[in-house]
Amino acid sequence: MNCPYCLSEVAEGAVVCKVCTRDLYLFKPMMVKLSELESQIAELINQEKNDKRITELEALIEEYEIKSYNSRGMKGTILDVLLFLVIPLMLLIGAHDIITVVYDTKMVYLRILSMLLPLPFGYVLFSTRRRNIWTWFLGAVFLAVSAVIGMCWITSLVDQSPVLPQNLFEWREVLEYAASIAFSFLTGMLIGGMIYNQQHPKRSAQVEPLIKFLTGIFGIGELSPESLHHLMKKLNEYGGTLVALGTTSISIYTGLKHIL
Repeated sequence: MNCPYCLSEVAEGAVVCKVCTRDLYLFKPMMVKLSELESQIAELINQEKNDKRITELEALIEEYEIKSYNSRGMKGTILDVLLFLVIPLMLLIGAHDIITVVYDTKMVYLRILSMLLPLPFGYVLFSTRRRNIWTWFLGAVFLAVSAVIGMCWITSLVDQSPVLPQNLFEWREVLEYAASIAFSFLTGMLIGGMIYNQQHPKRSAQVEPLIKFLTGIFGIGELSPESLHHLMKKLNEYGGTLVALGTTSISIYTGLKHIL
């Protein structure tokens, strides 16, 4: 630290400046406090630089992953469809065949399996990298509808019955069963997306424009952008959890309401 009178350097244990011989007794506590504050500010500046560098590196990694994925082109899309839609579709239809045709056991087992099986596929799909949730929600709907149609087709071959439902009650039951499958897959997508976002936080360059936009629209002048960003992060965490719980509840309700 420096002398407040002549600005020369003063040893930590000194109470008198060796250059101007002024008494430092009254100023010493304040000088120590200022020195501590300067050290803390320097640490904060270094931490901000480190955080900024980490954000930049994460952005570069994410950009590389996107380019690497896009470079696969149609092959990558076909592979994703096979892994996360066709395979669970075949498993669902195979489970229906085993449970209802081979063993002719209770339908509740098929309904429970149909709610559990799509979830891990949606989780793995969204926990590996950032994806478009609306595109894959349509994929989940395709999976559910295809699975129910395939199950109805197998049932029609065995029982010599029509493939399509014949009345309003049957249509509602089929649609609710398809909804349970789709919402199970969606639940896995949401949980996987939350895990991915926690491991790969969004770049500040992407978040700051949204923060400024919200502060301008809602006129939140007393709330700093940092506080608003923290609030948005909490809403994303807890909101995603609540939505995942909601989709799980819908999947269970639509899948088991006619069984239990």
